[in-house]
Amino acid sequence: MDLFDNLWMGLSIAATPMNMLYLLAGAMVGMVVGIIPGFGPAAGLAILLPITFGMDPIGAVVMLAAIYYASMYGGTITSILLNTPGESATVASTFDGYPLARQGRAGPALVMQAVASFVGGTVGVILITLLAPMFALLARNFGPPEYFLLAMMGMLLLIVMVGGNWRLGVISALIGFALGTVGVDLETGQQRFTFGSAELIGGIDFIPIAIGLFGLGELYYSLYNGLHLSRSGSIVDYHKEARFWPEARDFIETRFTLIRGSLLGFVVGVIPGAGATIASLMSYSIEKSLSRTPEKFGKGAMAGLVGPESANNAASAGAMVPLLTLGIPGSASTAVLLAAFLLWGLRPGPLLMSQNPEFAWGLIASMYLGNVALLAINIFAIPLFVWMVKTPYRLLAPAVIVVCTVGTYSVHSSIVETWLMFFAGIVGFFMKKFGFSPAALVLALVLGKLAEEALRQTLTISRGSFWIFLERPTSLWIIGITVAVLMIAPLLRRAQPRG
Repeated sequence: MDLFDNLWMGLSIAATPMNMLYLLAGAMVGMVVGIIPGFGPAAGLAILLPITFGMDPIGAVVMLAAIYYASMYGGTITSILLNTPGESATVASTFDGYPLARQGRAGPALVMQAVASFVGGTVGVILITLLAPMFALLARNFGPPEYFLLAMMGMLLLIVMVGGNWRLGVISALIGFALGTVGVDLETGQQRFTFGSAELIGGIDFIPIAIGLFGLGELYYSLYNGLHLSRSGSIVDYHKEARFWPEARDFIETRFTLIRGSLLGFVVGVIPGAGATIASLMSYSIEKSLSRTPEKFGKGAMAGLVGPESANNAASAGAMVPLLTLGIPGSASTAVLLAAFLLWGLRPGPLLMSQNPEFAWGLIASMYLGNVALLAINIFAIPLFVWMVKTPYRLLAPAVIVVCTVGTYSVHSSIVETWLMFFAGIVGFFMKKFGFSPAALVLALVLGKLAEEALRQTLTISRGSFWIFLERPTSLWIIGITVAVLMIAPLLRRAQPRG
């Protein structure tokens, strides 16, 4: 009964006029972020985080969360119409989405992806509602040793599964940890790597680094590839199609695909470091292997679009479970959300649901409403988004640079942080060009301080002995789970796109 009482309380908070306004604004912005090729939720969240300062914490997080899961919806628009995924999680949607559009079925494909995204997102939120309190109760037994191991587990899993060379992922994470040491030492009070700058005494803030790496870094890489010089190409004009709405057979053929994709996506999303990209590609592989007509996949099979779409949206919901109950982000996007929570004095973890139930349940309830709103937006605002796809990149790029600069400077009115943002943008470009992992760097920067604090508390408790990690049952469980997932990581990596 407490579960439904808490959910009802969350709905009453999320449904207030201001929070609904923030929710709708976040949904629209998230769609736009997903549509812009090369960006994605992490870049959008990092760039837009400064505008939420001064807002009510619940409304701000509701809006940021809406941007996060709405980008999964938006990224498929260009996958279907242009064969250009808005971000990596929608790569699998190009395999059959674009062939469907070429067959004159862009309308049905866009509607079916909206339905699949809605089902996946809603199933994910239902599972969050049921499982998050259980995770929180389990995590109440956690102490500093367990929090340190969780932080390390999140980093290790992200490094080995985020793609590319794992050695470059390790180097990226070490750079993030090094940046996290700048500032005042937690125990001795001595300044570390501040180089005499008073503005670095408090450490390197997360915001300029995230905006630079994801916002400017992605922009520079797109400009390097000549996106500002190329035309979008012809967009399928669905207005000339005989049928805009899907046929009954489309729903009948994919009824089990929706459920399989949603459940698989949620399970994969809960695993820190796995994420929506792996979930969507695994779903595509499973649907193709289960299909009676696998030869149709890649040529316009509706199940090849519906499976990945339901999976990536369920995975984005699943990633909220370790974030809310353990305080461990499993991706760059949830790392930005974690930073937002900390900025407002809210520390996700086992006590969040008991100490701040209005915040936790308001956020969860808003995701139900957000998925309903996104279903309507996706279906009825398709003409608007098709028009936005035609926006020249040469007009979009200067606007992004201005937003990044103003947003960074407005946080602390610091010119030093503004220069850090521009420098991080250059670093982000080279990291992307040479295969390093900006996501690992950002996650290490966010988790580094938390891990250092937990490790020092652990060693204080054990009087300097590392055997404490093997003496506590919960710690042993975390170590065992980490080792098990690392062993199956090669199988998960095979599902990722190459190149």
